[in-house]
Amino acid sequence: MLADMACNKIVAAITSAFVGKRPIEAVLDPYNPEGSSAHVNFNTSNPLRYPTAPHRSHVNWAVLDSGWEVEFCKVVEKHPKVKAYVRNSGLGFEVPYRYGPETRRYLPDFIVLVDDGHGEDDFLYLVVEIKGYRGTDAPIKKETMEVYWVPGVNNIKAFGRWAFAELTDVHTLTEDFEAKVDGIFNEMMEKVVEKTATEKV
Repeated sequence: MLADMACNKIVAAITSAFVGKRPIEAVLDPYNPEGSSAHVNFNTSNPLRYPTAPHRSHVNWAVLDSGWEVEFCKVVEKHPKVKAYVRNSGLGFEVPYRYGPETRRYLPDFIVLVDDGHGEDDFLYLVVEIKGYRGTDAPIKKETMEVYWVPGVNNIKAFGRWAFAELTDVHTLTEDFEAKVDGIFNEMMEKVVEKTATEKV
């Protein structure tokens, strides 16, 4: 177990070092290469659920795991840059990752559609994980999303632009979310300015 985890960390570090030089290639499910919140339809007995605003979510209820996620729903529904969001329940959105020698499936909590300044036809898909307790595999899930999944899906250039955020403190939930959106927006602006300067030279 420890040897496999060490190997996985080494591979992730090498992969990170080649970002922009050797693009990660995503391998899609050949039978279900993409999904949609339009297909979410299931019954639940979970008492912890939030009635979503119809102009913010295609799914009328967010079936949740914690009170933290209730607070997150409230945050995204009033955030000016959020166009839509969905709780990843019955959506079928899974990310494979390795935990030592085991292959597991990670189900992120939310997908949020964000207007980060690219225009109406190019919104950002922000995958959000709400963490109260971080288990031993939480850092590996985060690493998988940031090192492999997000670069892989962005390199396909057929499913829009994606990013990942992990929020760990309910008391700073609004600030953390806004900081992530603003950070992505600022990064985009820096790249535009850098590209413009290069073209002028």
